[in-house]
Amino acid sequence: MKKLVLDFPLQLQEALIIGKNYRFIASAKEFNNVVVTGLGGSGIGGSIVQNYVFDTLKVPFIVNKGYDLPSFVNKHSLVIVCSYSGNTEETVAAMKEAMKKKATVVCVTSGGMVADIANKKKTDCILVPAGMPPRACLGYSLVQLLFILAHFGLINNSFEKDIKKSIKQLKDGENDIQKKAAVVAKKIFGKLPIVYSADRYEGVAIRFRQQLNENSKLLSWHGAIPEMNHNELVGWKDKADDKAVILLRNKNDYERVQTRMEINKKIFKKYTPNIIEIYSEGGSYWESAFYLIHLTDWVSVLLADLRGVDATEVKVIDFLKGSLAKV
Repeated sequence: MKKLVLDFPLQLQEALIIGKNYRFIASAKEFNNVVVTGLGGSGIGGSIVQNYVFDTLKVPFIVNKGYDLPSFVNKHSLVIVCSYSGNTEETVAAMKEAMKKKATVVCVTSGGMVADIANKKKTDCILVPAGMPPRACLGYSLVQLLFILAHFGLINNSFEKDIKKSIKQLKDGENDIQKKAAVVAKKIFGKLPIVYSADRYEGVAIRFRQQLNENSKLLSWHGAIPEMNHNELVGWKDKADDKAVILLRNKNDYERVQTRMEINKKIFKKYTPNIIEIYSEGGSYWESAFYLIHLTDWVSVLLADLRGVDATEVKVIDFLKGSLAKV
């Protein structure tokens, strides 16, 4: 897993090549809505892209994480199917429903049933390299989402320049990123991590939580500011020395959100001394987001070492899938 985390900038680089070289079957057209359907490591890219297009996309952008699709999906919808293995049963079910509803379907996968169905139906299907855990392939899937949106004229291609800058930033700063991650991992060790971010970076916070779950084998939760200021903040009433608050921060976070974070820190300090701030680097959304993703991915695998667990194994998920297959 460490090797996969280390190779994240190279994965982004390869993902750009895959996206630029893909030739779409479907022509550009107008849509009333966009739905990305996918779960876990395959679906988190949709949540992060949703944050990115929040204030630019002219149609609703929904991330679907289940078997069913929203009732509004129809022939005027773009449905992007994301399943790294191609065999995620929830995503396959949603894909079949999208096709029944005559939506324009574009798939991102390494193979499996999704690729087979797409090939049979002559539907767009962008293939990414196979043989890795889905959570280690975020770069491949996320970048393809951007190329899909650009092909249909929903966003421009400025993301390519920003991602290239991000790749250089991550490569140049790799040693510093690993050092910072090691410090954070040691501070979190033995505690329950609580991850907070600005609302525009909630997808990145979810990604960190999921990596703590899968790589570190650790329970965690996340919240977004300002939403958590209207409910969860009231829950901070008891001594919580066994908890560690991690604030994912960006210098370009909305000004009032930054003010809220400073006030929140004062409240957290009444209940726990374990408060960690991780600031992103870079000028664009993608530079900031990929910096935080890469650093916190390192935190999750280094924390796995401290906990003496295998960052790669997911036996409990394998058990769940095996049990479902018998029903």
